[in-house]
Amino acid sequence: MDKLQWAEEVAEKIIKKSEVVAKENKENIPYTTVDGKFDDMVKANFCWWTNGFWGGMMWQLYNATKNDLFREIAENNEKILDRNFMEAQGLDHDNGFKWLPTAVANYRLTGNKASKNRGLLAANNLAGRFNPAGSFIRAWNDGGDGNTAGWAIIDCMMNLPLLYWASKETNDPRFKQIAMLHADTAQKYFIRPDGSSNHIVEFNPVTGEYVTTFGGQGYKEGSSWTRGQAWALYGFTLSYIHTQNKQYLDTAIRVANYFIYNIPESGLIPVDFRQPEDCTYEDSTAAAIAACGLLEIAKQVNEKDSKIYEKAAINLIKTLAEKRCNWDLNVHNILEKCTAAYHDERHEFSIIYGDYYFIEAIWKLTGKELFIW
Repeated sequence: MDKLQWAEEVAEKIIKKSEVVAKENKENIPYTTVDGKFDDMVKANFCWWTNGFWGGMMWQLYNATKNDLFREIAENNEKILDRNFMEAQGLDHDNGFKWLPTAVANYRLTGNKASKNRGLLAANNLAGRFNPAGSFIRAWNDGGDGNTAGWAIIDCMMNLPLLYWASKETNDPRFKQIAMLHADTAQKYFIRPDGSSNHIVEFNPVTGEYVTTFGGQGYKEGSSWTRGQAWALYGFTLSYIHTQNKQYLDTAIRVANYFIYNIPESGLIPVDFRQPEDCTYEDSTAAAIAACGLLEIAKQVNEKDSKIYEKAAINLIKTLAEKRCNWDLNVHNILEKCTAAYHDERHEFSIIYGDYYFIEAIWKLTGKELFIW
């Protein structure tokens, strides 16, 4: 079976299940499942960083099917996020994750001016987090005590496309300049010589000097949190796509090569490539995100290398489809065995961005994708 036929069959399963699940989740924004049913972050935390992925899933499904149910849910998700704009503590480095899959996706598909406005509001806020002393975009918020004022995280690489988009829309180079300055800093301080990545890097917020690194959501300092590897792999690829700066592609390839080399024989991705040998924690989201990035790298390199990255991506997605997807129509999530952080009490549960990136990867293979990054 060729890759297109296989991917088309998985796509049909996704659409069939999503049509059922969407009807049962018209008003909420899910993060995970409870007894197989999606929870609701509108009630729990309407500023949560993952709250754009449900809308992104709906736009991807609408783009593939033109089913208005998906569009209506996506538009609702976008409007609910308006409340977030009035919560300073709920606006952070993850603005791209919230408004690229919702408002910007809407604008790209429909030309909706209100959606463009939302995207620009989010981009301006993200740009305002830039610290010129250290040339980085600050991560998170801490209530004003300043303890994390110098923190930056690898996740932010995936939010930079919001700034690239804003720069193009407004013909204002400042957004792109900020994004590239942050990418340059991430390239220097986050990516190790072997292609592995730090999760958190601390700088002195006044002088900009490098201070230290933290293990963050991985096993420990100096380890290799796999979702962070995936953010770096995909994020640097996207910065290359938007800027054509060859250094970003070279960095993405270095991270990709490291990721591929460390994929276990099972094809199932651990939470941390350097977690203890007796630890079996998995993170299916890291596999899905990395697959998306690998497929994009495959488009940017020569034919010989392209086959290597495409094959690695397909192997990751096939493994998920065969071993870590739940196609039961009575269960809301698709992807299983996802983990948010190594040291969390809870491991291997469903997480909405796992479903999103799995769908995005399949859509890349079938040509159904709405490119939102």
